[in-house]
Amino acid sequence: MTSTASIPTVTETSEPKRTRSGWAGVIALMLAIFTLVTSEFLPASLLPMMADEFGITEGVAGQVVTATAIVGMIAGPGMALLFPRLDRKRLLVILLVLAVLSNLLTTVAPTYALVVVARLILGAAIAGTWAMALAIASHLVEPKHLGRAMAIVNIGVAGATVAAVPLGALISSTSGWRTVFYAIAAATAVALVVFIIAMPSIPAAAVGGLRNLLAALRSRVMIVGLIGLALIVAGHFGSYTFIRTGAENVPGLSPAAIALLLAVFGVGGIVGNILAGLFVDRRLVAAMVAVPVVIGLSILLFSVSTGSVALAFIAVALWGIGFGGNPTMSQTWISRVEPNRIEAAGGLFVATFQFAIALGAAVGGLLLDTSGVQTMFLVFGIAVLAGGSLLVTTRRSVTR
Repeated sequence: MTSTASIPTVTETSEPKRTRSGWAGVIALMLAIFTLVTSEFLPASLLPMMADEFGITEGVAGQVVTATAIVGMIAGPGMALLFPRLDRKRLLVILLVLAVLSNLLTTVAPTYALVVVARLILGAAIAGTWAMALAIASHLVEPKHLGRAMAIVNIGVAGATVAAVPLGALISSTSGWRTVFYAIAAATAVALVVFIIAMPSIPAAAVGGLRNLLAALRSRVMIVGLIGLALIVAGHFGSYTFIRTGAENVPGLSPAAIALLLAVFGVGGIVGNILAGLFVDRRLVAAMVAVPVVIGLSILLFSVSTGSVALAFIAVALWGIGFGGNPTMSQTWISRVEPNRIEAAGGLFVATFQFAIALGAAVGGLLLDTSGVQTMFLVFGIAVLAGGSLLVTTRRSVTR
């Protein structure tokens, strides 16, 4: 693999202590990620109800996604800096407890401002967990199985895209949007118990902190790739946050059909994650091309599907497949760019991801309120394709 920078290598540890039979921990991490990402995605199905109750526009209501992401942007790289020596199992237990409390606070919040506060807490929990996921997995399994382990962890993301929006739409249609957050609080509590039982002790990186973070940031390949990933993620989440609003503009799509449409996206996400897990270790550059192309073209196709239910379903299915492969592709890319600074690289990855979610939701809300839903999807589809073009320029640094 080509070196990413001409700086001295600062290794996190010369020989990480691994738990050789750590697959139960991988499953526990996947369940935790599932409940956290479900919590993050839920507002996409609840924006109209939340906007009506609080007397705000859907664009403003969508900023609960922005709030979650903004704090996540700081918390991602900040966790390793704030808790350099804390056992990573204990750290994630604390973060999962915060996620439970955040969802419970959302259920009783009398004002939109308090909902935003609750989502800020959730953002810290999500980002901290995501930032440590790759490093934790590297302690649970052998290096040759790391890609497979992350594909399993990312089933939590794909599963959340299946469950979050359609279940949120279904439960809220009968019991109101607040009941949805009660349900996810309970699910997160269950995941917490499983995590405590199944996850072994995970030591912090032997060498880490600000020095590692700055060293990773001095890599031109890292910076260019992260900008590309930011455009891909912003384009996706800026569109996905308002996918129900877009679907409501397709004649013939009833509320039940919209729930099915969103479930199709999630199933596509599972398929995409499986495909990425099968091929990304051997065909990373091909994945770096395919993933953003499929996402971007699918968003553009969805933007012009207002006259066809079938076209909307095809576009959303392909969109789900494309984005389902993105987490595994992205994490594989960053592990090849900075193999000796996994915690630092993981923190930067999460910060970029969360910044892009905040940017996408903010710009999406603005475009929705000022230019309409179709223009919003067109802009974001182009942004994803542009991000993919940037990411591919780093291909020589990640080939083996």
